[in-house]
Amino acid sequence: MSGERSWRVWLCDLDGTLLDSFPGHEAAFRQAIAELVPSRLAGFRYAEHAGASTAAVAARLAGDPGVAERLARRKQELYREHVRAGRVRPFPGARLLLDRLAAGGRTAYLVTGGSRASVERALAAAGLADAFRDVLTADDVPVSKPDPEVYRLACRRWDVDPAEAVALEDSAHGVAAALGAGLATLHVHTAAPLPGAIGVGDLHDVVSLVGEEVNGSE
Repeated sequence: MSGERSWRVWLCDLDGTLLDSFPGHEAAFRQAIAELVPSRLAGFRYAEHAGASTAAVAARLAGDPGVAERLARRKQELYREHVRAGRVRPFPGARLLLDRLAAGGRTAYLVTGGSRASVERALAAAGLADAFRDVLTADDVPVSKPDPEVYRLACRRWDVDPAEAVALEDSAHGVAAALGAGLATLHVHTAAPLPGAIGVGDLHDVVSLVGEEVNGSE
């Protein structure tokens, strides 16, 4: 990373990016599906939906709006049980990354497909509740990743110039949303970054990039 670009603003995803929460989300979805739409359980693969909001996934699975609403609500209840039980933890390097961004004068925002109630609980449990200037959740937007409008709305809401910002994402849906909004995008926790994204191995690698970016801008 050269000093030609200074990413003053970091737009961070949460689930699968900063939090190792996929097992909790998948378990919650599978139990909710088994209870409410058991015929869809055998074909359910959470990885195919990662990055999308719970409501959007439930709508795809259930079809009927009433069933979808109950499915989403039940999944959220079950996921919050996983959070309370301590089964959702930050990835190694998450707190260090956010602290380095703050120390370097960078601003971090959270752009997540989770519901506000679930996100607030997960952030508190992970010790990350104080790490973001502001938070955008699925409750705040009418669409779900991979729709770029999620990130466009975030930039409008916070008066962020996309040319001075970078998105940190892990899922194909999230990366597609960020790239579609014209953001430089770091694709973390993958050996095969999507075209157009910058691949980084894990959050400690992102911390190293932050050091290079901050030093290069001085």
